Amino acid sequence: MARIAFEVDSPLPPETVLAHLTNFGDRRPHLWPAIDPRTYQVHALGEGWADVTEGSDVLGGIWARERYDWSEPGVVTATLQDSNFWHPGGTWELRATSGPGGGSRLRVVRDRRARRPRAALLEVVLTVAGRRLLARELRRAPALGLVEAPDQPQPGRRRP
Repeated sequence: MARIAFEVDSPLPPETVLAHLTNFGDRRPHLWPAIDPRTYQVHALGEGWADVTEGSDVLGGIWARERYDWSEPGVVTATLQDSNFWHPGGTWELRATSGPGGGSRLRVVRDRRARRPRAALLEVVLTVAGRRLLARELRRAPALGLVEAPDQPQPGRRRP
């Protein structure tokens, strides 16, 4: 299992980042542009949890059905239920604490185990450069307040 941990700072307070992360409305793919709107589907939503399929168009399309849980204050955990790339049971966790200047410090820990040969290749890349790549992708999310949400599809990104 490839475990990758990294930190990112946001100018938004932890409560705001966590509210964006646990908002499963129609604007979610705009706030988190790594999510391809064509794969985004909310299956069930409850108090402190959600069952959601999300994916990206990377490597011909990667999708994951995950159970989000935010019952622990300041923490959102997603546990993999099914995926075309990863074995069930893998997780990622985002922990938000107060950061510099009234913003927040986000600590992300990702644990996944490859299910397919292409996933194993991706794991090798992520083992070497994952912290940098995943942190950069997270910083591009308008939900963190570092960039504006796109009104139009971004060049190079496919949108419905």
